[in-house]
Amino acid sequence: MTTQSKTTKLAILGLMTGILLLMAYTPLGYLYIGPLAITFNIIPVAICAITLGPVGGAIGGAVFGLTSFLQCIGVGGVSAMGSVLFSINPFFAVIQCFVPRILDGFLLGYIFRGMRKHSNAYVACAVTGFCSAFLNTLFFMSSLILLYGNTDYLQGMMGGMNVLVFVCTFVGLNAVMEMVSATIVTGAVGAALVKARIVPMQVKAAH
Repeated sequence: MTTQSKTTKLAILGLMTGILLLMAYTPLGYLYIGPLAITFNIIPVAICAITLGPVGGAIGGAVFGLTSFLQCIGVGGVSAMGSVLFSINPFFAVIQCFVPRILDGFLLGYIFRGMRKHSNAYVACAVTGFCSAFLNTLFFMSSLILLYGNTDYLQGMMGGMNVLVFVCTFVGLNAVMEMVSATIVTGAVGAALVKARIVPMQVKAAH
């Protein structure tokens, strides 16, 4: 990797981190509907994964997780659910905020690499964007059920529903909107970065 390439990657990481922080602490990053929030912060995480690979994606995910955790303790905003989860078990809240987002970003780097071998830039980036929203929802809800499923708070929210029915009901509209927005925006931005050669061009795998 050349010095110029390293500088470019560091600049992209710094830019995406700045955008994540801006979105996290302004109305740009969240659209609140009931107890859940439709988050657009997964988009910079996907861009990090596309431009910087799995490690860059993981770093972007960690920044996203940090902003979520800070909102659990009232720094830079307040997450109603996060505050309750933190009051129940602070250690679990740390896991809940960081692990799903870091794992999401890390896997997105490999998803993009795999897709880029078999598709054009826009499709690879769009699929990566879709997966960023899908995996974020999957990992977040899985950890929520695993860590807090037996608490009175979550049991009260479930109201006796089956876990699968509860998850689909709880995140249905939010998840769909996140997936649509992440797919469109990540596809467009990522493809532009590939065209600008900020993301290395890659030849399709032979069949």
